[in-house]
Amino acid sequence: MLSALVAFGVRCLLVGLFLPFSALDKILNFKQAVAQASQTVSNRVVAKALIACGFGVEVVMSAAILTGIADRLAAFILAGYCIFTALLWKQFWKEPNFRLKGPSAGRDVFWDFMKNVALAGGFLTLAFGSDATGVQRFVFHPLQSSRPYVVSETVHER
Repeated sequence: MLSALVAFGVRCLLVGLFLPFSALDKILNFKQAVAQASQTVSNRVVAKALIACGFGVEVVMSAAILTGIADRLAAFILAGYCIFTALLWKQFWKEPNFRLKGPSAGRDVFWDFMKNVALAGGFLTLAFGSDATGVQRFVFHPLQSSRPYVVSETVHER
């Protein structure tokens, strides 16, 4: 029982950025989210669609990870989402004042970009597992659950 609670807690930490916080922010501050998206995508209809799709990805994929239902595929999708949003909205290379030392808005955006990339790595670890056979397992069985809350009876205490 404790092992399952810890596994659930770890998954809550992994998706906590998206569910509830980012998803709720998209609801409470929809106009501001569309305005931010409009800075990258000039068409407001497309910007609204991107925010709505982002909301759906954040809620549905986070719920899948928390429940363990097709959690590996959900983690793979969230990893792609993290990379996509980093490339679209964390473009540190376009900042005019990117400096390694001293005040720099570009460096702040760089760290946001890197946080997205690191989070994608965490999701890919969940999708593929932590060993070399994980990618192959994922490719052949992408909808298979990782069974996060099943405690194996073969675990021996030291």
